[in-house]
Amino acid sequence: MTAVVDYNSGNVRSVMNALSRLGADAVLTADPDQIRRADRVIFPGVGAAASAMAELEKRGLTEVLREYERPFLGICLGMQLMNSFSEEGNVSLLGITPEHVRLFDRAAGDKIPHVGWNEIQVSDDPLFKGIADGTWFYFVHSYYAEASERTIASCSYAGVTFSAAIRKDNFCGVQFHPEKSGGAGALLLKNFLEVK
Repeated sequence: MTAVVDYNSGNVRSVMNALSRLGADAVLTADPDQIRRADRVIFPGVGAAASAMAELEKRGLTEVLREYERPFLGICLGMQLMNSFSEEGNVSLLGITPEHVRLFDRAAGDKIPHVGWNEIQVSDDPLFKGIADGTWFYFVHSYYAEASERTIASCSYAGVTFSAAIRKDNFCGVQFHPEKSGGAGALLLKNFLEVK
């Protein structure tokens, strides 16, 4: 069973619909015990980092997520919250990875937020099996996770190359929305569902 984390941060309907189309056994839940028992976790999110972290604390989910030991996928804000600190509200995050989440520089001349399709460069990671360099995914964000040795896919916007996807052990995260990225996004979700 795949647990999709419910913490009142954005519309999860499109994630649940995408999983349903793939035939996944998925449940939307905020129950810490159900999340602990799940075969895998998807941690979606849209919104502000500070209020999202406050909601995770309120629901008793921060330690549950940090300590999860099976396949884990953060999406958009969910990926950002996996890092250590965000400039959005100057808030400490889950700290699964040490990187910071930064605001795009408006002086670079590109529109902020970064909304729409952009191409990514991928590494040889199981999450991107069958997905080529230059594949386009759908983004909606004003903040980005710094590129690091945990970057498994990158994207460039507003004068910076940032982490489009990260991995640390069982934890993966993607800045883009696979559930809104057509066939490539469906393939990425399928790859995640097949990870043991």
